[in-house]
Amino acid sequence: MPKNAPPDADDHDRPTARVRLSAALRDSPAGRGWRHGKDIELGQRSLGFAALGFLTLVPLLVVVSSADPAHGRGFAQWLGDGLGVSRAARDEVARLFAGPAQVRQTTTAFGLAALAVFGLSFGAAVQTGYEKIWDLPAARWYARWRQVLWLAVLIGTIYVTATTTLWRHSTAGTVTAALSAVLFFWWSQWMLLGGRIAGKALLPGAVLTALGLLGLRMFSRLVFSPLIASSTVNYGPFGTVLVVQSWLVGVGVVVFGGALVGRLAHEEIITAVETFLRRTRHRRG
Repeated sequence: MPKNAPPDADDHDRPTARVRLSAALRDSPAGRGWRHGKDIELGQRSLGFAALGFLTLVPLLVVVSSADPAHGRGFAQWLGDGLGVSRAARDEVARLFAGPAQVRQTTTAFGLAALAVFGLSFGAAVQTGYEKIWDLPAARWYARWRQVLWLAVLIGTIYVTATTTLWRHSTAGTVTAALSAVLFFWWSQWMLLGGRIAGKALLPGAVLTALGLLGLRMFSRLVFSPLIASSTVNYGPFGTVLVVQSWLVGVGVVVFGGALVGRLAHEEIITAVETFLRRTRHRRG
């Protein structure tokens, strides 16, 4: 009887090559980032960021924006600048919010205090997201003062950025605004994490977050401007709300995703440096 032909060597190599490729993808920075993003529920966390931002932070910023008598700019104009959309789209956004004069007339001290308390839940959500990214346990209850300070600095930063027009008209101003954004997100991670992560490990995340927000602004001008116009025709003011919510979801993805990719970048840098030093010592030995 004729003997069976030996199995082709490629039949053994193909599964091995497939397994090696799968292992390489799994252990790559992209693979680890994908798994970590699923672990921290990046999508759900960004949706929560948008919901809390719209329900707690936006009303507080509406009140704060009314204290800008020099420019007479309300929150709608702030938001239009942040979105980076066209003037027509900004007019649609302006219909969603009251003007500064009306806000000043109807705001009370008790209402402002209530908004500030509710705004702390937004700071708590950002803090929890950063803790999940760095695999840290939740901070103690008495560390809530960090959320209070962070919220105050966030509002102050938004106010100064929104009321300063220099950065829109000069290269030096734009560079200063970008560096200020990096500094803010660097400090934000350090403050909300209670100094449990070294500052040099947080810097890549701050840089990537600032770059991500710049990219989101460019994306908004290309996509959200026409989307606001079409949504307003189809759904009225509610369509504009949906677009603003979508933009806030994008901001959440950038804030948490930038910190996550920053952690991976830091780990890759550390690994590369350790490998280089190990090879250098081996050659000398």
